[in-house]
This record gives sequence, C-alpha cells and structure tokens, in this order.
Amino acid sequence: MIDLRSDTVTTPTATMKKAMSNAKVGDDVYGDDPTVTELEKLAAEKLGFESALFAPSGTQTNLIALLTHCQRGDEYIVGQQAHTYKYEGGGAAVFGSIQPQPIDAREDGTLALESIEAVIKPDDPHFARSRLLAIENTYHGRALPMEYLPAVRELADSKQLILHLDGARVFNAAVHHGVDVKQIGAHFDSVSVCLSKGLCAPVGSVLCGGAEFILQARRWRKMLGGGMRQAGYIAAAGVVALNENIDRLQFDHDHARALFEGLRDIEELHMTEECVQTNMVFLKCGKRVATELAAYLGARKIYISAGETVRLVLHKDVTIEDVIQVTSECKKFFKAS
Repeated sequence: MIDLRSDTVTTPTATMKKAMSNAKVGDDVYGDDPTVTELEKLAAEKLGFESALFAPSGTQTNLIALLTHCQRGDEYIVGQQAHTYKYEGGGAAVFGSIQPQPIDAREDGTLALESIEAVIKPDDPHFARSRLLAIENTYHGRALPMEYLPAVRELADSKQLILHLDGARVFNAAVHHGVDVKQIGAHFDSVSVCLSKGLCAPVGSVLCGGAEFILQARRWRKMLGGGMRQAGYIAAAGVVALNENIDRLQFDHDHARALFEGLRDIEELHMTEECVQTNMVFLKCGKRVATELAAYLGARKIYISAGETVRLVLHKDVTIEDVIQVTSECKKFFKAS
C-alpha cells in the first residue's frame, strides 16, 4: 500500500516504539509525568520559547492558543483557507466567542500586509476588538519567505496585535530554508507544532510560548478535555521525533521533487514548479478526472484524496521506489484516457 493522502498516516519508527514501551510515566494532570515534562522542555528549547504544553492534537493547541490570547468579543485575523479558520470546526467562535476575520492569502501563502491592515478594526464599541493575527507555515506545502516574517511582526507590533503561528509543519519550512527553526519561532508570540505528521509520532502536538502564557494555556487544555494521565507513553515518541526526525524531512522533500519531475510532462495535471517546496505535490486536473484517477490508483493500492486539486503528500513511509511506481501508474492512467 502507498498512502499519499497525508503525512498524518506515518507509522512510528522502531526507536519510537522502544521509547514508548520503556517510558517513565506519571499523572500529567498533576504535572508529574517526567517524559511529558522532558518533551515540553525540549520543544520549548527547539523553538526558542520559555515554555511549552503537550496536547493531543494540533487542532487543540491552536484552539488553546486562541482562547488564551483572546477574550470574548475579540477578533482574530486569519487566512481564508487557513487550517485554524476552515478546518478546525469553528472552535474559536464556538468555545471562545472569538470572531474570525478571514482574508485571502497570496499565492506564496503570505497575507498581504496592506490586506491585514485594511481589516483591523478601530477602537470603537461597534466593532469586535482586533486582537490576534494567525499565520500558517507551511501553507499548502509552501514555506513562507523568511523576509516576510520580520515584516509581519513589525506590523503586528505597530497595531498591537498578538502573532500566533500555526506551525503544524514548521520544521518542513525550516528544512526548506536551511535555517534553525528558532529563526522562524523568534517572530511569534506562540507557535503550535504537530509531532504526528512528517515527524512520525503517532499522536500529539506542542504549543510553545512564554511561561505565563503556557500557565494559562494549561487551564484551557484541562477545560477542553486535553488533560491526560500517563501521557508519557505517547510523549516519548514526541521526544524521539524532535531529537531524530527533523533532518530526515529532507528525504520527503526530495521525494516530492522526484514525483513532481516524474509527473510534470502530463499535460492534464497543470502542475506549477513554485508549489513544490516541501513534502507536497499538487495536481490541478478537475474533480471528475481526480475522482477517476483516485479510483484507478486505489484499485492498485495507491491512495490519494480526490478534489478540484489533488494533494499528494510524501512522508517517511513512501520510498523512492514508491514514487517511481506512482509515476508509472499515473502515466498509464492518462495514456489510457
């Protein structure tokens, strides 16, 4: 089976499984699980923050960040297609009465500074209070330009906005740019990072921020049902992820490039080279063709998600031999059609 639907389908490494079985655990709600504490300290150090919080999912860490930073009646500015706005069940509005103000992202994934500034509300009781700006990196597989980060930070400071990063795949962005991830994290007040995507942990995300922020975030985690007991068994995989699996992301990027090169001559796919920066390849072929392609590949145990745009995600469990096989089968499909 070759599964290209997402990097969330990755299986834990042998080292992770061993670490999980040997983990020292306690009750994390009481704050005495040593492996969770180790993971949180490691994550904070990696991202350049004072503190961190371990939670079951990236959806929860993003929601915790918004609930901690904002009050009822506040507003957060976010991309129209951003995960925190579109794919997380409207949690900020449902649980926090926080109003989203979505704006369109540019082709490179950035939110134009002038577009952000245009939707910031004046200090007037008629309006929700513009409180927070949420950025996503990577965005649809693209690593935001490094020069954009200080510019958006400067704007946020000038408008007294908190700056949160949905950094589910921020390590992919760092690997793409060849920089320490701290150089990305330094521009934000808080960062959410997934351990269960390309880093291969079976579950979990971390939220990084200042010590006082994380103290308040811990209360929200408990209210949202994210307080876990002997969580060290899964945190152990996160420790391995951060210690051993960051550099290997380059293999996924290389495989994505190889897949792109193998498919780029298929005219029906309408692929653009600018989109292939990290571990994703996008095929624009229309929903009908995508559905037929998904069925054809699925019959051959190659799994993709069909839509107007097909996203193929490379990860640890996809080898270069798999890339060659996928390329071959796609060419057969389009030749026959």
